[in-house]
Amino acid sequence: MADSPAYHLAQVNVGRLQAPLDSAQLKDFTEGLVPVNAVADRSDGFVWRLQDESGDATDFRILGDPELLINLSVWRDVDALNTFMYSGRHRELLKRRREFFHRLEEAVTALWWVPAGHLPSVEEAGERLLHLREHGPSAYAFSLRRSFPPPAE
Repeated sequence: MADSPAYHLAQVNVGRLQAPLDSAQLKDFTEGLVPVNAVADRSDGFVWRLQDESGDATDFRILGDPELLINLSVWRDVDALNTFMYSGRHRELLKRRREFFHRLEEAVTALWWVPAGHLPSVEEAGERLLHLREHGPSAYAFSLRRSFPPPAE
């Protein structure tokens, strides 16, 4: 049996909604949350995700912006995250993201390594995202296009 990794991959992504969550325009998005989250929860390499009592994170906000929706999760590694993101129902909704979210010029996704067992806060996620926006990809905060390995043991 393989040793448990010392580090896991944290990811945050944000989006500015095109319309209110209860609008007809976002019906497919909101109806997709429960099934997509269920798939995430069962995915190989999934560790944790930010959620409230209802099972989603639509009531959380980040960077002091009441219009930004946040998704914050922890995965075993980049490969596990990529496998989930680009398959099944999540992939279907991802293809339609411009129907639901405004296009933002700045980075909307940041990744970073956390010690196994650490659950990042919304504030920590905001700090990493801002760092990526201001300084570009680094071991501190990186993107899907330019990732960095976990810290040396």
